[in-house]
Amino acid sequence: MIYYLMGKSASGKDSIFHKLLERTGWKQLIPYTTRPMREGEIEGQEYHFITKEEFLGYIASGEMAEYRAYDTVFGKWYYGTILPEEKRKSGADSAGTKNHEKGTEAEEDLTDTASMLAIGTLESYLQLKKKLGKENIIPIYIEVPTELRLQRALLREEGKGKMTEEEIQRRFKADDEDFSEEKLQEAEIEKRYRNIELSACVEEILGDLRECLIP
Repeated sequence: MIYYLMGKSASGKDSIFHKLLERTGWKQLIPYTTRPMREGEIEGQEYHFITKEEFLGYIASGEMAEYRAYDTVFGKWYYGTILPEEKRKSGADSAGTKNHEKGTEAEEDLTDTASMLAIGTLESYLQLKKKLGKENIIPIYIEVPTELRLQRALLREEGKGKMTEEEIQRRFKADDEDFSEEKLQEAEIEKRYRNIELSACVEEILGDLRECLIP
C-alpha cells in the first residue's frame, strides 16, 4: 500500500510526513527532481537530485511512474516518482497489505514495513492512482486557511533569502489552481485534514487509518 500525502504550499506537509514515518513502520517513497538542492537538504533524504538529462532518460525508459514540470522564476524544474520494483506491477498490491476499503478491518496495522509513504501533488497522485489502481493508494489531503499558510511561508523564509515574496505568491496562485475544489472532487478527495495544530492533525490521520475511514 502507498499512502499519498498532499496539500498546498506551507500547509505543513513535511512536518506531518516525518511524524507519520516516526509513528508507523512505513518506508519513504523518495521522489526525483531536477531543481537545485537547497541549503540543509541531503541527497536521498527528501529527494533524489538528478540532472534534466537523467530525468528525461528515466521518462524515455519508462521507469518514471509519474512526472510533471513547473516553470519557476529560476527556470523549468522536473519532479517525478520511480516505484520500487515490487510495486511496479499495475493493479497488484504486491506489498501483501490488508484491504483498506471503508468498512473493512476495524483495526489497521500501521507497523507494516511493506507499505510506503509519499508526498506530492494532486496531479502526481492521480497518475499513480491510475497506474497502481485505487485500491493500492490512499490519499491524505492536508488543508490550512490561506492566511495561516502565508504566515508560515513568510516565517519559514525569514532570514533565508532563498525565496522572494513574488515566488511565494506564485506558488500560492498555482496551488489554488492545482488543488481547486473542482479538481479535488474529481479526484474523489472527500476527507480533509486541517493542520492548525500539528500533533492533533497527526492523531486524526492515524485514528482514521486505524478505523479505515479514509475513502
